Amino acid sequence: MFISILLVEDDKAIVDSLVEFLKKEEYAVTAVPGQRDALKALKADRFDIVLLDISLKDGNGYSLCSEIKSEYDIPVIFLTASGDEASVVAGFDLGADDYIAKPFRPRELVSRIKNARRKYQHDDGRIVIGDLFIDTDSGRVSKGEKEIVLSALEFRILQIFLENRGRILSREALLEDVWDIAGNFVNDNTLSVYIKRLREKIEDDPQNPKIIMTVRGLGYRMV
Repeated sequence: MFISILLVEDDKAIVDSLVEFLKKEEYAVTAVPGQRDALKALKADRFDIVLLDISLKDGNGYSLCSEIKSEYDIPVIFLTASGDEASVVAGFDLGADDYIAKPFRPRELVSRIKNARRKYQHDDGRIVIGDLFIDTDSGRVSKGEKEIVLSALEFRILQIFLENRGRILSREALLEDVWDIAGNFVNDNTLSVYIKRLREKIEDDPQNPKIIMTVRGLGYRMV
């Protein structure tokens, strides 16, 4: 599932480096310098999240955040050098979903993007892929009429794939996400074992997977 980001930032150096990084992470990014262009972009296209600076070429991030929240049901993350408490509180009071002060670590930003988007996934936690049924709220997985028992780590890996459907996930990206709950227990070989076990449980033919597919030389992709 491709994620479309609207980046509202007037510092060209920041825009160039951030767009380059996010595109490597398989995000689609549209960058605009100010409030007027941001509103035009929002009317013309659908975006999954807005990354918003406070100081803009025209207008300001606070008023833009307020306008976005009044018209669109999408998360907004402030990216700004104004990290003082008053600025943070003002941002949240206007409906911002998160606030990250510059300079920030790109990987931290990706994690915050994922967390913000989870709040806006308005389905009931039920996902169907062929005859595979996943209830992310209860942690239940079934195939056809048969319930599948997954370990905590197998389910976490499945969740990572579900959150990134359609995107290629490198082994490094998978290990980084799994690290959050498993620490150094998961290494590259262990990841291979768990993906093999997961495929054995959810695929019709684990030797010829159709749900979690290998992209040679790059990683994996969930259909």
